Amino acid sequence: MKITGGCQCGAVRYQADSLGRASICHCRMCQKAFGSFFAPFVSANNVVWTRGKPKHFHSSNRNWRGFCGNCGTPLTYEFEGGMELAIGTLDDPSMAPPQVQVNFSQRCSATIGLFELPEVEPMQLEENAQWNAGVVSNQHPDHDTKDWPQK
Repeated sequence: MKITGGCQCGAVRYQADSLGRASICHCRMCQKAFGSFFAPFVSANNVVWTRGKPKHFHSSNRNWRGFCGNCGTPLTYEFEGGMELAIGTLDDPSMAPPQVQVNFSQRCSATIGLFELPEVEPMQLEENAQWNAGVVSNQHPDHDTKDWPQK
């Protein structure tokens, strides 16, 4: 079974033969690259770009960040001898549950207790559901398509 994924606009798509260790990185470079508290990655074997190719930013003397030049989606963390894919770009991110946290000493203190936060009140849940029902996504679907952009 091929593992597939790509950016949110569909300009860059990939396939991989298999996935390895999934992790969450807390380093400051990953925080900035994702615009988030941490970055989830998974190692992958035999990645082939099936549509487009990522652009790269040489984020340090040792690594590069691959991203879609069209929509900006972070796609890869690359280093000499290896590459990891951003878990959220997999068509099925549940295939790569994180197994380890790296650079934990750089963890943003705002993440402490993050997953114990309460959900919004029931009234707001209903308002959110109504608002979301009117959203028409322009994102590429979570599967390969013959044409891009889709018509």
